[in-house]
Amino acid sequence: MTGSLNKVMLIGHTGDDVKMHYFEGGGAIGRFPLATNDVYTNKTTGQRVENTEWHNIVVRNKAAEICEKYLKKGDKVYIEGRLKNRKWTDDKGVERYSVEIQCTDFTFLTPKDSSGGVSQNTSQPKADHNPKNDTFASQSMGQEDEDDLPF
Repeated sequence: MTGSLNKVMLIGHTGDDVKMHYFEGGGAIGRFPLATNDVYTNKTTGQRVENTEWHNIVVRNKAAEICEKYLKKGDKVYIEGRLKNRKWTDDKGVERYSVEIQCTDFTFLTPKDSSGGVSQNTSQPKADHNPKNDTFASQSMGQEDEDDLPF
């Protein structure tokens, strides 16, 4: 194989609201935890086992502002991105490591106040995107909610 691939796809629930950080040049970064669950039955005990994995999600600029506005703790969301490993030294001189998901695309899966979810593709924005066409959007989206959407 001559190429390589660094791609992550997750569907889970947010563990907190999006925490924003703004930069002097106008850029922004948003961070939030995402929980994914794995459920299986232990063959020896017959008990149902549920494991939760926590992922650190990082989203940038306009996409971060959209996430801050529409995502709340507990919301279900589809995240697509790439793994990024970080290494730093803490205040006590100990080397620390973390793994982040650098989000490139996302789709909100939790309906909002019967107005339906919102979809955002941050790598290829669609000028003609209409949330009414999303499979999870409600048929009763009002004109007022349409005008509030960021696309």
